Amino acid sequence: MNLRDTVLVTSSDRVVWRFVQQRGMLLLTGNRNMDGEHSLEQVIREENHSTALPVLTISDVDRIVERQYREACADRLVEIGIALEQYRGTGRLYLP
Repeated sequence: MNLRDTVLVTSSDRVVWRFVQQRGMLLLTGNRNMDGEHSLEQVIREENHSTALPVLTISDVDRIVERQYREACADRLVEIGIALEQYRGTGRLYLP
């Protein structure tokens, strides 16, 4: 792991969200139940804007080992990628 990766792993959700938005990257995350002012959900509520890329959230990370679920996630990811501009400003999209 390089220094940049270490910084992202130890950074707040706000720092990570801003990092990916500034670079035009998609953020793929598991569905976490973190609440509070520093949670990713709160960051999206406060900082999302019409041109922001959505955060992609795997609804049930534990099921990713199931082939059918994994394929459904992949299919949804491709659908989003093809029409990405339509999803700007939506905040968060769930897979599947």
